[in-house]
Amino acid sequence: MDPIRNPFTPGAGSRPPLLVGRDRELEVMRVAIGRLALGRFERSVLLTGLRGVGKTVLLNEFGRMAHDQGWVHAHLEATEDVRAATAIAALARRILLDLSLRERSKERARRALGVVRSFIKVHVPVDADSSLTIDFEARPGRADSGELDGDLAGLFTELGETADAAGSGVLLTIDELQYLAQAEFAALIVGLHRVSQLGLPIVVAGAGLPSLPGLAGEARSYAERLFQYVDIGSLESEDAARALTEPVEEEGASWSEEAVARVLADTEGYPYFLQEFGKQAWNRSDGPTITAKDVADAAVIARDQLDSGFFRARIDRVTDSERRYLRAMASLGGSGPYRSGDVSGAMGRKTTQTASVRDDLIKRGLCYSPRYGEIAFTVPMFDDFIRRTIGISKER
Repeated sequence: MDPIRNPFTPGAGSRPPLLVGRDRELEVMRVAIGRLALGRFERSVLLTGLRGVGKTVLLNEFGRMAHDQGWVHAHLEATEDVRAATAIAALARRILLDLSLRERSKERARRALGVVRSFIKVHVPVDADSSLTIDFEARPGRADSGELDGDLAGLFTELGETADAAGSGVLLTIDELQYLAQAEFAALIVGLHRVSQLGLPIVVAGAGLPSLPGLAGEARSYAERLFQYVDIGSLESEDAARALTEPVEEEGASWSEEAVARVLADTEGYPYFLQEFGKQAWNRSDGPTITAKDVADAAVIARDQLDSGFFRARIDRVTDSERRYLRAMASLGGSGPYRSGDVSGAMGRKTTQTASVRDDLIKRGLCYSPRYGEIAFTVPMFDDFIRRTIGISKER
């Protein structure tokens, strides 16, 4: 069939042609925006789950929802190298410049930009991005004490008061939230706590790995009162089938029942994998019906695409010792979680000898600890990839 008409979109954070199985998550954000717009308290949202389940897609949808309500939306993707103070100062500048164009909040936004300038002078290195330049007089006293917790609270208060003056609100979406340093995560929580106390219209929607609730609790004990934790997983069979069939039907084609069943079995209902397998099956099919044979032929190409892109990108930078640890995990069979002691045993080592490697893999976002003494992959079906492409190490 015509590859130009192919409806599937296996990209990083790309919206699928049909967003299914996520009504609960969208309703959570709709209610949060609606309540905050009325000046009523509502908790912010943290999406947690493995990679490839559609967390970034949902953050983007949240942004569209906020925009439709006349709110200002700013997005940040955290990385190991991002400094939260610099990134949030840049977001605040962008938000306030937007609000300064609205007649009701023009003067209030200009004053707030002066506070941002004071924050930048204290918390942002002098060699930071020149786009942080602010042509307004600094306003000392609210966000320039040098204590990130209190200063970020002051900055959030300025954003909330300015948005409120405009009859608007602010949505901050932060992806890969687990990469924030603990002190930065704590400061973010303190800032959010302050605007919640004041009833200001600011909501944060964060996304990260399954370890995120634990990290939030470690950063501030009261985090559980500020966030709604929403776990995102693979799609139910009915929703996964709809994600495959309805976009194809919109193009005047169809799937055989056997073809759909084969894709669901191969992908286990994970949204990113559904898009990859759907794309390759469409391209292999002569149409107008995608058959089980088309899927069988396409599966080889789909796995190769996943191996060379989705999976490979997450393992290319690991060290030799980290690679041996991942091999040992996969050698235990199944998809995990695995007992850390069993992984060390498979390497012929003691747990204390492999603890630093385990911690490094968690920091890299390749693994997480579901509970004490356990370790698991953050990427669905990663165990199969390890066994298929790296092999099982017999090294001791």
